[in-house]
Amino acid sequence: MKKIKISPSILSADFSQLGQEIKNLENSGADMIHVDVMDGHFVPNLTIGPPVIKALRKYTNIPFDVHLMINPVHKYIKDYAESGADIITIHPEATSSLQGSIDEIKKYKKKVGLSLNPDTKIEVIEKYLDQIDLVLIMSVFPGFGGQKFIKDVLKKIERLSEIKDKNSFKFDIEVDGGINFSNFKEVLEAGANVLVSGTTIFKENNGDIKKNINFLKTI
Repeated sequence: MKKIKISPSILSADFSQLGQEIKNLENSGADMIHVDVMDGHFVPNLTIGPPVIKALRKYTNIPFDVHLMINPVHKYIKDYAESGADIITIHPEATSSLQGSIDEIKKYKKKVGLSLNPDTKIEVIEKYLDQIDLVLIMSVFPGFGGQKFIKDVLKKIERLSEIKDKNSFKFDIEVDGGINFSNFKEVLEAGANVLVSGTTIFKENNGDIKKNINFLKTI
């Protein structure tokens, strides 16, 4: 049975208590912390940058799963690597040389993630799959939390899982966007093994984070 990992998105946390929120997530069984970085250009929202990530790093030792929604992304990889990111995920549309950006992330001994928006095809990243650690499939168009899950991405997850199994690749399949108690099992059954969730983890069951994380790990 595959191990399910949960990466709670701090986009839904209380930003006035982020350090404590991260401690609570770790104590509640989170496997990593998902940090959404948005520039107001590649996506229509602004969030946090390297100084905040650096400040939060002291609150936990579990991995920071940092999703860079910024364009151009390449010149900022060093800053996020040095701020404490463990996994750096980028979008192929946000760099002029995807190979160069993969190499840049590896230069800092970080895990490499590539993200696919709902309308980005697997073929865009297929030749790089043997070099990376994670594929993040977006099940909403990135920019804001609390959006509705786009069901068509289930086919993409299934197809990516087939490619992974056929070639014995080791990368994680992570899914982010509208994950809740009514659809997460479909996502896992399609082939994902990492779930990103914000609203569901922080708000369901009167904010019982541990209960919500544990439930998302059941298949």
